[in-house]
Amino acid sequence: MTPADADLAGIHCRLDELLASRGMTLTALSDAVGVSIVNLSVLKNDRAKAIRFSTLVAICDALDCEVGDLLVRVQ
Repeated sequence: MTPADADLAGIHCRLDELLASRGMTLTALSDAVGVSIVNLSVLKNDRAKAIRFSTLVAICDALDCEVGDLLVRVQ
């Protein structure tokens, strides 16, 4: 999915920004939540078409954030 496609989908994942602000790597997050690096990378790069609620909760728990901090609507 290109950035233009992300705009069309209307949702942007701020995973990169949240990881950077917490000094956490994608590998560390993968270990913490039990989701593969590949799947987290798909999410991070706005290529995901869906996400399980359990995965969303696990990511938010690991990053100590709310869903609205992770996923934002693109206008």
